Amino acid sequence: MSSQRTGHVVDASGLPPEYPTHLHAGQFWEQLGRTVATFGFLEETLGKAIFALTATRKYDEGEIDAAYAKWLPKLNRAVSDPLGGLIDSYGKALREHPEVKYAGADTLIDDLRSAAQLRNVLCHGSWRTPDGDGKSLPLFITPKMMKFETPIDVAYLRQTRAHVVELVCSVVNSVTHMGWQFPGTSGPGEVVYQSRKK
Repeated sequence: MSSQRTGHVVDASGLPPEYPTHLHAGQFWEQLGRTVATFGFLEETLGKAIFALTATRKYDEGEIDAAYAKWLPKLNRAVSDPLGGLIDSYGKALREHPEVKYAGADTLIDDLRSAAQLRNVLCHGSWRTPDGDGKSLPLFITPKMMKFETPIDVAYLRQTRAHVVELVCSVVNSVTHMGWQFPGTSGPGEVVYQSRKK
């Protein structure tokens, strides 16, 4: 057996325009991008909700210093954690706030966790050639070796985005139902934090 092999390299100049996304319609990529961007907005909304829920919680006099020492690292995580960590922090802040009377809070957390699993597929999957109906099965395997098996098309992406928008509204409502203005908005309610003007 000969030990000599001929080496080869990819001729990048011969690849189709838009490779490796050239087989999908532009509308598919637009909807995928809009859906991923909506998940990014959900992450921002969760961070603001964590801020609002932790900033408006009342503490006994003896708890204030310890709570403040834990608060700043919590806020740092609220702007840097991935979606799963944000959901955990948000759920904890929601459970620990004594004024929260938000019906369906447990269901909301479960829905957020389910959405986070799908977000990972959309963001990290490798998109296979679409079928005749424009559905594409992304190659995505979880750390537990579970393979994603649902073909995705434009309608699926639109439905997913609409569901994520509903989740965003529910997260906002979990703060505003107590009479607080959601941070970063000009909506109704008492302002959570107002910076001092110099």
